[in-house]
Amino acid sequence: MSDSYVGNLSRDVTENLILQLFTQIGPCKSCKMITEVSNDPYCFVEFFEHRDAAAALAAMNGRKILGKEVKVNWATTPSSQKKDTSNHFHVFVGDLSPEITTDDIRAAFAPFGKISDARVVKDMTTGKSKGYGFVSFYNKLDAENAIVHMGGQWLGGRQIRTNWATRKPPAPKSVQDSNSKQLRFEDVVNQSSPQNCTVYCGGIQSGLSEHLMRQTFSPFGQIMEIRVFPEKGYSFIRYFPNYQWAVSSSILKIFENTYF
Repeated sequence: MSDSYVGNLSRDVTENLILQLFTQIGPCKSCKMITEVSNDPYCFVEFFEHRDAAAALAAMNGRKILGKEVKVNWATTPSSQKKDTSNHFHVFVGDLSPEITTDDIRAAFAPFGKISDARVVKDMTTGKSKGYGFVSFYNKLDAENAIVHMGGQWLGGRQIRTNWATRKPPAPKSVQDSNSKQLRFEDVVNQSSPQNCTVYCGGIQSGLSEHLMRQTFSPFGQIMEIRVFPEKGYSFIRYFPNYQWAVSSSILKIFENTYF
């Protein structure tokens, strides 16, 4: 994958400006800007080399372009193709605060697996959020884990609701039986990707800071990145990939229901 997603852009940002900035990191093959009436503009930047795309993610995520802090991540699909998520697994996210954006819910649900699409539904006339959105996963188990663990979590000062966006797709009887009760911690760990090295920490009422997260979580391994959202009460702690998932899963077990 050599495509980067660049979101939360100012409406004054152009494709040429993005190319000028990102080509300083590495040669770019293309840049495609997506402008929608009800959402902030975003674009896809395609690099010739994967290492340049990775460098752009590290260098540009969180930087300000024309006064707005942009969000850079891996693109889930090639920029030249329209995403078809009809066969994917869709999660409804309700009771959203007015200030929550598509990028916010994408970031909040990203630790549970590969996301094919995410969006906050907005009023076409006012451009304001309707208070709900959707997150689509490629994998059904990832969607189930997100529903179980994100329901009731605090996002932007409110406890959100999660559920299947539509009727669950048909599943074997054994799978249906296992879904009739809440997943155990061990089940979630076993179903999670071994490549997932990110821990979500939410429900923090006050005092959230990068220093607090680093002090609290560094005993469990070498931290690669910490992203904090103090006004929204949650944080993401990403460990270096050489740390096994068992390490970060043990953190979840220890800090589950812990109050800061």
